Amino acid sequence: MKTAVPCYYHLDVEVSPERVRQVRRILAAHLRYWDLDTLVEPVCRSTEMLLKAIDEHATDKNTSIEMWWNGQHLITAIGENDSDLRPDQDLRSCFEHLAAISDGWGCCATDTGSKVIWFSQRARAGDREPLVPTAPSPKSLREFLQVPREMPAVALAGPETGVLETAR
Repeated sequence: MKTAVPCYYHLDVEVSPERVRQVRRILAAHLRYWDLDTLVEPVCRSTEMLLKAIDEHATDKNTSIEMWWNGQHLITAIGENDSDLRPDQDLRSCFEHLAAISDGWGCCATDTGSKVIWFSQRARAGDREPLVPTAPSPKSLREFLQVPREMPAVALAGPETGVLETAR
């Protein structure tokens, strides 16, 4: 069952071809730990494509990767520090890929001149278990809980005297 507890993961990495494969395994492990097995492939494939593009086109290879799980959506963000990397030209094929397989994506600049590329994946309704527990059937309750038989009351307290009296 998917957990509704918010989760967060942050990784700083210097991108190289060897590190791209390592990052893929690290992210997959975190997604499996969060019980998001169905999101492993699309998230890792998208992240891998973005990291390869950064490795190929950027002069500054230092990047930050963050993942947030809020119980319904997983948001993955990759921040790069290279002001020379042009998202409109160098990352066009990555953006087309993100648009095709994610539920939402975007790119924004920061105050320092770096860029953050993010995408979100929704946990599909068919992948989640129902959150409402099923009600037990009355038959199974009778098997475990014996209903007391109607028994006469042996003694009751009288309203005037407060003394126990026998019930009739």
